[in-house]
Amino acid sequence: MANEKNSKNRRQFLKNVSLGTLGLSLSPLLGKAKSAENTNFQRKDACDATTLDYYGEGPFYTANPPIISDNQLAKNTEPGTKIRISGRVLNKDCTEHIPNATIDVWHANDAGDYDNSGFNLRGKVQSNSEGFYLFETVKPGKYLNGTKYRPSHIHFKIRASGFGALTTQLYFSGDTSIAEDAAASITSGQFDATHRIINLVDDGNGMLEGTWDIVIDAKGVNGINDLHLNNGMIYEASPNPFREQLTIKYGVFRPAETSLLVFDMQGRQVALLEKTMLKPEKYEATWVPNTKLQNGHYFIALKLNDIQVHYLKVHLNRG
Repeated sequence: MANEKNSKNRRQFLKNVSLGTLGLSLSPLLGKAKSAENTNFQRKDACDATTLDYYGEGPFYTANPPIISDNQLAKNTEPGTKIRISGRVLNKDCTEHIPNATIDVWHANDAGDYDNSGFNLRGKVQSNSEGFYLFETVKPGKYLNGTKYRPSHIHFKIRASGFGALTTQLYFSGDTSIAEDAAASITSGQFDATHRIINLVDDGNGMLEGTWDIVIDAKGVNGINDLHLNNGMIYEASPNPFREQLTIKYGVFRPAETSLLVFDMQGRQVALLEKTMLKPEKYEATWVPNTKLQNGHYFIALKLNDIQVHYLKVHLNRG
């Protein structure tokens, strides 16, 4: 989260510049980072790299969204609490701002539903010549993920020439669902969400405003262990340990031949729970182990187009 001084400086900047100036109509955007020295936004003493979100892009991403017009992600008639998100795209040590970064944004509506047939509450904005971005929308509603509600969140996919793509999610302070959420509650490591939980402050005109700087790495951040971020993942396998039956909840993020398999500790396949073409959506499967299988640990593996993208370890204990 940006510190108080940065937030004050940015609010003053936004007062002096119209929303249209922050949009795509700015002077030609350059394709490489520009030095941020001698500006109010240099943060060498407090630069937190933007982390991946454990849930990645989720199952509700739609490719090739339109460019946001006049910084408005939500239509004027969209129900919900109006919010404005702004910030700056910076390099990994916050010494340079990044112009012309494409910021792909999408989220659920006030009722917690995604538009999966069109592009409502989906769009792209670009950072301007000074690395700033801004969009206005409505605060996303919560929705059930298994037996628990996911906290209100906004999805981001950030791309810039010469920099690694970053897929992550933004959360909001005070949300009572954060503590029990598998992604938003992570406080360390590559999925640490600490600096992706921001305050929303009333601007006095019926709009809640939040600021969030995006710090990206030229080397990229997605590795072989992060394939689930953009492809699919297993959300939950429960109960775990289990005695007779295991329920597996998983998501597919792009159309693919999908296989859900079970392996023992020796790497032998002991069950095939699913193998079919699936569209982007959430799914559920059940594993009732063969009675001949011994108690112990097993791995549930998700494969998309024959590439294993995610797995979870489970424990069979019949007592």
